[in-house]
Amino acid sequence: MKLFVKQVMLFERKCVTLHKNLFVMGKSNRFMSRTGKRELANKLMDFFIVNSERDFNVADLCDELGLKNRSYRAVVTDLLDDLVMCEYLSETSGGRYRLALQRDLLEGVVTKRGGDISFLPDGADEPIFLGETDCGTALDGDRVAANVVFNPKFNRKEAYVVSVLKRAKDTFVGVLEVDRRFAFLETTDRYLPYDIFIPKAEIGEARNGDKVVVKIVEWPSKNNRSPVGKIIDVLGAKGDNNVEMHAILAEFGLPYSYPENLEKLADRISDKISQSEIASREDFRSVTTFTIDPRDAKDFDDALSIRNLDNGQWEVGVHIADVTHYLKEGSPIDQEAYRRATSVYLVDRTIPMLPERLCNYVCSLRPDEEKLTYSVVFNMKESGEVVDSRIVRTVIKSDRRFTYEEVQAVLEQNGEASPEDLAAPGFHPDRVSLGPDGLPVGEYAQQLIVLNRLAKKLKAERMKNGAIEFQREEVRFEIDEKGHPTGTYVKVSQDAHKLVEEFMLLANKYVAQKIGMVERGHKAKVFPYRIHDVPDVDKLNRLAHFVGRFGYRIETLGSKKEISRSINAMLHNVEGKREQNLVEDITLRSMMKARYSTHNIGHYGLMFKYYTHFTSPIRRYPDQMVHRLLTRYLNGGRSVNQLKCEEQCEHSSAMEQLAANAERASIKYKQVEYMADKIGCEFEGKVSGLTEFCIYVELADSKCEGAVPLRTIHSDYYAYDERNMCVRGRRTHRAINLGDPVVVRVESANLEKRQLDFELIEIKGYKQNSKKR
Repeated sequence: MKLFVKQVMLFERKCVTLHKNLFVMGKSNRFMSRTGKRELANKLMDFFIVNSERDFNVADLCDELGLKNRSYRAVVTDLLDDLVMCEYLSETSGGRYRLALQRDLLEGVVTKRGGDISFLPDGADEPIFLGETDCGTALDGDRVAANVVFNPKFNRKEAYVVSVLKRAKDTFVGVLEVDRRFAFLETTDRYLPYDIFIPKAEIGEARNGDKVVVKIVEWPSKNNRSPVGKIIDVLGAKGDNNVEMHAILAEFGLPYSYPENLEKLADRISDKISQSEIASREDFRSVTTFTIDPRDAKDFDDALSIRNLDNGQWEVGVHIADVTHYLKEGSPIDQEAYRRATSVYLVDRTIPMLPERLCNYVCSLRPDEEKLTYSVVFNMKESGEVVDSRIVRTVIKSDRRFTYEEVQAVLEQNGEASPEDLAAPGFHPDRVSLGPDGLPVGEYAQQLIVLNRLAKKLKAERMKNGAIEFQREEVRFEIDEKGHPTGTYVKVSQDAHKLVEEFMLLANKYVAQKIGMVERGHKAKVFPYRIHDVPDVDKLNRLAHFVGRFGYRIETLGSKKEISRSINAMLHNVEGKREQNLVEDITLRSMMKARYSTHNIGHYGLMFKYYTHFTSPIRRYPDQMVHRLLTRYLNGGRSVNQLKCEEQCEHSSAMEQLAANAERASIKYKQVEYMADKIGCEFEGKVSGLTEFCIYVELADSKCEGAVPLRTIHSDYYAYDERNMCVRGRRTHRAINLGDPVVVRVESANLEKRQLDFELIEIKGYKQNSKKR
């Protein structure tokens, strides 16, 4: 009954709008004035609300409303038709009418983007307009029950929220502002448009100015616009590096510490390997094996082995830490690993998915230690062709722990590095001649050179098949002992990185093929794939229009391979141009996001029909799922429940996205922190983004990005030209385009909002008039 009353109230709220709209649509009838029709419409709608359980014909309604004159019948009929068209009434059999309340409310999600609010019902493709006054206390991402009616004035459906079913968030991070009798949490979270009231009894030991985590216990209502919360964790004084990094993790609902009881459980896990376990595995301890990782890495979850076979082929082993040997499914540590789903990488720290003992010691493929691994072993020709492969559980003993820089130096010394690597800024060792024994110079140089050559041939084959390659620059920071950024540098993928990447891609592909490729007439067993859908047609057309402004062209029609090849050609042509990073960034945004699913559609970016994640079980939970199912299926086990596996895939994809958002937030925070002591300094940069209110500029040296509000550009009144993707001066008609080189001055650095503000000084040699408008 309560739900029904709410629905009636929703219709009452829209009566005024409907009254106005009825006469836009209604037939002409001179018997009554416009005012008289409106009054009669009021009576009709009020009558149906009071008698919502009954239906009436025209004669009944005229009798009930006391309309004795026969001329009223035509007017009432017209109004009833209009009310049916507005979906206010429904017409039943025999020309009878009743209130068209939707008894089964639609469930869906509220989305707020800028000033636009919409409601997306479950299973629908198109969102429905939601007015600001009609969304109640629902916020962005909330799951709600809503009613939908048709508004003929705007020729569209409109939604009205009846109740909030599930909040997207209920915990928030912010700065505590304490008064004598109460406190407020000031948060910059865009989800929450107001501060949170905290009663005095819930303040505890928190102090004014502390960063705290607050859980909302009472949401806003008509009588109380501010939500009420309680403090669940005090992070510490704002500005402290640890506090700020923990605040970023808490903001995205990610853990910032590992449960102590699980650390203790992990400490009990033995790293001893029994002789019986070794005997049950293929032994690679005497085969040349090494790891290649970043300088600061501790969790080595993959290694490569290589040896020359008698038939002239090369045997390459991709060995992956056998985490699931130690981590039993359903155990407390496994449950925590699933909850986290991924390790999180912030600027200055890693928040691991597994307890430290497992990820850095027991499972980590450390040098000169016997380790259990899950391996994909390939027999390869020097042409890069895979002749044979097998998936086996193995035991290895790594001979060397390489860093990427060490491997890159070996390749460059022996003349094996790519020309673009040698052209990159930074130190490059001189090329040396062969050693006295006629062999390449450096530890395991011969093996590294062979692997590098094979990797390049594997990549060439991928690119030939239409794989898309992005040369993305990643900003990294030099951090002091207090966590303060002292400098920035750009990480570029070189041959050493690509060597490892190609063999990991190969292993992931072959594992997916092993399970996914079945004979015709047979059904593949349930398996988690890493999928990447083809680009959305609209996004592809917008990308073609955007790159066309720079003189580039891509195909938007044709086969997947034809489109991807045209994108690759465009990315190749843009290399070295001033707009390179911008075009690559926009192109990447036009792609669909890769995700995990049991429904295999292939991987468009890699152009693989079958692909999964097998190679990083220390830091990704889906890789552990793959290991367990691979073992089950190779031993003849039956297929698992698809719904449960798909649920695990969706959870892992969502957590991966949260981790990526947290990483970006930490980078943005460090960028702002790095620029905070450079207020008033001028820097060169380029326009990296445009909106209705500002232009974004990326600085050339540090890659830090900040905003220039359009209102602060004093030489002209600039407005956003969406069609031509620029901002244009109204008086001078001068355009500021994406990629334009500029000079800016740092105006402010707001750490709380992670926001940099710049002042525009110069555009392409055109000096900005410093006189304010």
